[in-house]
This record gives sequence, structure tokens and C-alpha cells, in this order.
Amino acid sequence: MSKLMSLLFETSAFKVADENNPFWYTSGKIGPYFVNADYLYGSEEDSKNLLSFIDNELETQDKTNIPSHIFNKVLEHYNSNEIYKYIIDEMKKYIEENIDISQIDYISGGERRDWFFSNIIAYLLNKPHVTIYKDLTTVLSNSNFSESKLVSEIKDKKFLHIADLLNWSASFTRSWIPSVNNLGSNIIWSIFAVDRMNGGTETLTNSGVKVFSLLQIDDNLFVKAKELGVINEKQLTMLRNFVKDPDGSMKQFLIEHPEFIENSLKSDNPKTVKRANTLIEQNIYGLN
Repeated sequence: MSKLMSLLFETSAFKVADENNPFWYTSGKIGPYFVNADYLYGSEEDSKNLLSFIDNELETQDKTNIPSHIFNKVLEHYNSNEIYKYIIDEMKKYIEENIDISQIDYISGGERRDWFFSNIIAYLLNKPHVTIYKDLTTVLSNSNFSESKLVSEIKDKKFLHIADLLNWSASFTRSWIPSVNNLGSNIIWSIFAVDRMNGGTETLTNSGVKVFSLLQIDDNLFVKAKELGVINEKQLTMLRNFVKDPDGSMKQFLIEHPEFIENSLKSDNPKTVKRANTLIEQNIYGLN
């Protein structure tokens, strides 16, 4: 587990803000860390290259051809990148230790980042894979992806869904669970590379899904980051305060640092300006 945690920092999959300069989130809120679980593919550059490849596939290829193309890409990377291979091998081992493999009928993964992990795990466990697109189209592939076809019915089978990151489980409840239910089956288990510990586990459990994760964003991780010298004491305190009370801690930060919003509104980055305006217009932290 210690090595897995270290790889989160090494790949920048877990990134902590300076204590006086939190990150802007898309919602217009701010916070002290970012999680990009897809960077566990080896690095930020490796991840962006694969995403670019996937986006090109989605634009130019038939949906039945895409799974094999992505699989060939990730298999090549698995055989050449030590970090990615280690992550995948650990995930496979974790699945084998926690789930009766003989009970798994299918493995599924949703567009797009789930495919960083689901395709290769299906191959290594010798299980057929169901690729789920955002429009709820489903494509069935055999375990080595030599055959793929559109599928609209798979009756009474048990699915393990593999994903990169568990936030609030919105994609699951909106898309992945309904897609598998539409086929006539159920997602029984899910495993994530990283769980942000934002309540997604409870949501999925209430939907009848058993949830597993390789890594959790929690105090153990924060302490490990401090021990490794990745963060300092002030950053550790900021992380802990945020976990206890996300909105309250960030509201207090803004009260103590009124220049933060002023500087953000003058930023050269249009995304930063937009998010700062969203915070002000929606009065997200009740600062008026």
C-alpha cells in the first residue's frame, strides 16, 4: 500500500495546493487538492496521450472497432510501463483477494477513463468485456478483444465495473447502472483505482453495488504525503480542515485571504476568471 500511495504523488495523480493558493474546481468552489486517477496510467503525459487517442477513435471509428483499438494500446503500455503494470497487477490481485472470480460473468467500463483499467483487467482475468458509451450504447468483446459486437441483451448476469475514480458516483447512477440494467443484468461489484471519499460509496451501496478501491483520499494518505516531504505541516492542516468541513474551511480561507478572489478575477486564465465569477454570482460560500 505504501508503494501505491507513493505512485499517487510520483505521477501527480494526487496534487496538493500551496496553503495560500487553493485550486479552483469547475463548480466555482475551491479546494486544497486535485485527483487525476488516470495519471496512474504512468504520468500526466501518458494519460493525455491515451485520452487524445480515445477522442480520435470516438470521432473517426465505428463503436464496434474502438474497444479492440484501445485494448491494443493499453496492452502495449502495460508491457512497457512499469508504473502502469504495477497498478494493474495490484488491482488484479485486489480483485482476486476480495471477489470470487468464478462469480464474475462480465467486466464493464464506461466512456472514457474507465477504459484505462477495465479492458486490460478483463484480459488478465479472462472475462468478456462490455464497453459502455455515454449514449448508453453497449459493445460486447471477448477477453482478448479479437471479436466485438453491439449488444442489447445479456440476461441475468453479474457484472464487475472497473473505473478510475469514485467521486459522487454520478456517472454510475446516470449511465453505467442503467445501461447494464437495460441489458437485463446487474452491476454487483465495482472497483476504483482511487476513492475520493465524497460519499459515492454510500450511493453505490444503496444501489446494491459492492464497492472496492485500491486507494482512498483520507488522513492516512495525507500523513504519508507529509512523511515523504510532498506536503508541509500547513498543507496537512488545510487538507484535514477541508475533509472535516469542505465549505466551512474554504469560506474561512476566503475571509482570511480576500485578495485570493481579486487576484483570480485578474488571472490570465479564462477558466479561473469564469470560476471566480461563478463563486461570486452564486454566492457559493455565503460571503455576499
